[in-house]
Amino acid sequence: MGGFDEVPAGIDARVPSVARMYDYYLGGKDNFASDREAAEKMIEIGRQMGNDTRQIARANRAFLGRAVTMLAKAGVHQFIDLGAGLPTQDNVHQVARRHVPDARVVYVDNDPIVLIHARALLGGDPDVITVQGDVMNPDAIFDDPQVTGHLDLTRPFAVLMVAVLHFVVDDADAARITATVRDRLVPGGHLVLSHIYEGNAADDVAEASQRIYGKTAPGGLARRGLAQISGFFSGMDLLPPGVVPVADWDARTPPESVDLVRAGILAGVARAR
Repeated sequence: MGGFDEVPAGIDARVPSVARMYDYYLGGKDNFASDREAAEKMIEIGRQMGNDTRQIARANRAFLGRAVTMLAKAGVHQFIDLGAGLPTQDNVHQVARRHVPDARVVYVDNDPIVLIHARALLGGDPDVITVQGDVMNPDAIFDDPQVTGHLDLTRPFAVLMVAVLHFVVDDADAARITATVRDRLVPGGHLVLSHIYEGNAADDVAEASQRIYGKTAPGGLARRGLAQISGFFSGMDLLPPGVVPVADWDARTPPESVDLVRAGILAGVARAR
C-alpha cells in the first residue's frame, strides 16, 4: 500500500474499506490487496451494466469540485465534508480557496487510514482540520468542540455528503441522518449530496454489488430510487438542475437531456430556507 511501510494499528488489511476502494477507482495507491480485489469485482459488475465504474467515480469527484466552486463563488466560506475519504487531487479546501482564500474546512471520517493521511497532509494548515466522526451520529459531529471552535455554525456553511449515504443501509437511519443535517443548517447553508442509483439494473446484478460491499467496512450498500434520494433534500430549495446523474450536474444542463434509466450516481445541491 502506498504511503505505509506496515499496516497501521487497528486496521485489518484483509477487510476491504469503501474509502480505499474509492481511492483505487480514482487511480490512487493507498489501498490493500483486499481493496483492489473487491474494487475489481465492482468494476466487472459495472461492465455488465454497460458502465465504467472508474469513470463514474471520477465524475462523482468532478461533481464535488463543481459544487464547491459554485458555493464558493456564491460566498460560502465554511465547509464540512462528512465521510471525506482519502485525500486526492482537488480536495474541498483546494477548490474553495481558488475563489475564497479564507475558506475554512472540516474533514470528517471514521476510517483510521483516512485520518492518518489527512492529518499528515494538512497538519500545518490552520484553516483546515480533520476530526474523527461517524455519519451515523451527526449531532456529535456538529457539537464537537473541534468543529465549533473552527467554524461559526451560526453563519451559513455547506455540508457535503458525497458518495456516503448509500453505505447507510437502513432507510430510517438515512432519513434520520439527513433530517439532522438539514435541521443544523442555518438559512443560506447548503447540502451537497450524491448517492448510488441502480436505474434499470437487473436484480441479480444489484444484489451482486450488495454482496461485495456487504463484506467491506462499514459493510452494506443501500438500494434507493430517485424519489428516496430526492427526499433527502426535503424542505430545502433544490438548485438547478435538480437531482441528476453526477456527470450531468450543471446548472446549464437541459432537463430533457438527463438519463435516469442507466445505473450510476445521482447528485444534487440544495439551499436551506
